[in-house]
Amino acid sequence: MSANATTALVAAGAFGLGSLLTAMVMRPKTSAASFPATEGTKKPPAPIVYPVYDYEKDPRGSFLSICNLLMKDILEELPVRYDLPTSETKWIAEMLEYNVKGGKMNRGLMVVESGVAILKAQGKQPTNDELCQLAVLGWVIEWLQAWLLVADDIMDSSVTRRGQPCWYKKLGDSIWYIAINDAVTLEALTFKIIKRHLSNHPGYVQLVDLLQETTFQTELGQLSDTLCDILDLPDLTPERWELIVTYKTSFYSFYLSVAFAMVYCGIQRKEAFDAAREILITMGVYFQAQDDYLDCFATPEQLGKIGTDIQDKKCGWLFTKAYHQLANAEQKAYLDKHYGKCKVGSPEEAQIKQIYKDLGLPKLYEEYEQASFEKIMKMKESQQGDRLAQAGVPWIVFETFLQKVYKRSK
Repeated sequence: MSANATTALVAAGAFGLGSLLTAMVMRPKTSAASFPATEGTKKPPAPIVYPVYDYEKDPRGSFLSICNLLMKDILEELPVRYDLPTSETKWIAEMLEYNVKGGKMNRGLMVVESGVAILKAQGKQPTNDELCQLAVLGWVIEWLQAWLLVADDIMDSSVTRRGQPCWYKKLGDSIWYIAINDAVTLEALTFKIIKRHLSNHPGYVQLVDLLQETTFQTELGQLSDTLCDILDLPDLTPERWELIVTYKTSFYSFYLSVAFAMVYCGIQRKEAFDAAREILITMGVYFQAQDDYLDCFATPEQLGKIGTDIQDKKCGWLFTKAYHQLANAEQKAYLDKHYGKCKVGSPEEAQIKQIYKDLGLPKLYEEYEQASFEKIMKMKESQQGDRLAQAGVPWIVFETFLQKVYKRSK
């Protein structure tokens, strides 16, 4: 067995074997390598033809064009290589259109922006193919996000997402459960996308390893979050909140975008990845505190969804601060009685929000936000900043990412 195959098998052991193992060892017929046991006799996929990627004048439009390309490729391949009937192919087309598009796309766009910055720091001008492949990696994260949101909305009994009904809600009471399979399908498609577009890249195995490791970390964070349903309120501590948000949010929402770009651009120094991870995890923890605050105090129109953290008994930044650090005996007793037991829009939920205001949490959050911003910016002059500079990863990558989320209102 080759060293690459061994690495792939070891990495696959950390997560489900199904589509992940296949993705790590398969390559399309366009690859120099051949895997006859899995290629089969079906018609091979058509050669990839990328559109012109106008990074300077139309970054978002160009990014969206890559999503359209990915969807077109998949939908053309399903009936030919997988004998998928028209009804199932149509279902997947509608599911992808509904769930993959519509977000802010910060995670995906940051792969492109990070990759461009790193390539330019290396004295290179990104080619059109490089821009498109970076965008492909960006959409891998956006599809990962879509899969996680479809599943998370089911687990949280959420109502709306991105200003429209959650996917399982759109399907209705009679067939909502099909959304579970749709979430798993979205997961499998992330690995197919990487196989199709990056299997010839020298960092292919590292890219897939990074995706599967990040996926596993996120699922562990989701477990810690979901288990709050059966824990008592005293167990929902600030320490547990930080554990949840580090694993559920920070790795896939922040570190993955930059790490994908670093691998794609040939960065190999472990110290550089360690430094990037520390900065981006700090950024992700701040981002989730921001998300918790907006869930409580932003309007549904601002947020694009109805906030349900109080109803869902979330171990959130506001709750942990109030319950464990600020509330008096009377306020704590009210939280014990109603937190996680009241409905969205109920008088009890309104009273909990009033308790948060009475405790001065909006002001404390503003102070936390400013302190987090300053802490991250100071890392430029720290050991982490030095290690990144030595590896050819410019600070503008992290400053750009931070500016996308600092003081956001939705």
